[in-house]
Amino acid sequence: MDTAIGVTLGLGLAAAAGLRVFVPLLLAAIAVHTGHLEPASGFDWLGSTTALVILGTAAAAESLAYFVPWLDHALDTLATPAAAIAGAALMAAAAVDLPPYARWPLAIIAGGGLAGLVQAASVGTRTLSGVMTAGFGNPFVAAAETGGAVDLAAIALLLPVLGLLLVVGLVMAILRLGRRLA
Repeated sequence: MDTAIGVTLGLGLAAAAGLRVFVPLLLAAIAVHTGHLEPASGFDWLGSTTALVILGTAAAAESLAYFVPWLDHALDTLATPAAAIAGAALMAAAAVDLPPYARWPLAIIAGGGLAGLVQAASVGTRTLSGVMTAGFGNPFVAAAETGGAVDLAAIALLLPVLGLLLVVGLVMAILRLGRRLA
């Protein structure tokens, strides 16, 4: 995998981690397990059966928990830092051709930062939905976020350049919305 594709793939997975922490980790684990993705050194564990079971269970529990309006806000206190960590880890795992001294700063800044930005926008959207609909709209937002995480992670894994274009569009939309609200 060349460096540009690895970084592009990592950014797509990191952005997806901002929507759901465990969904892109699970899809990356499946890709490693099936041989579709060769992870960076030290991330071979991602393709293990144990990782698949744990990440599958965590992804299902996380996705279902977000359908409970009061629980989704409580989860955000854990998911916000976890998204940044997952984004950094996914970026580091995908940036195969970078030496560790370049991989980790890029992973922390770009992967963790991007996941944190997307997570912040997600929290804001759900909070706004909760206020405007008394929580009744939150399950629809949760479904869109989970679907977005699955779609973005899958596209990043299968078509990394298209995934990057979607990430750029997502970031532009977040920034535009942030300017409107400010």
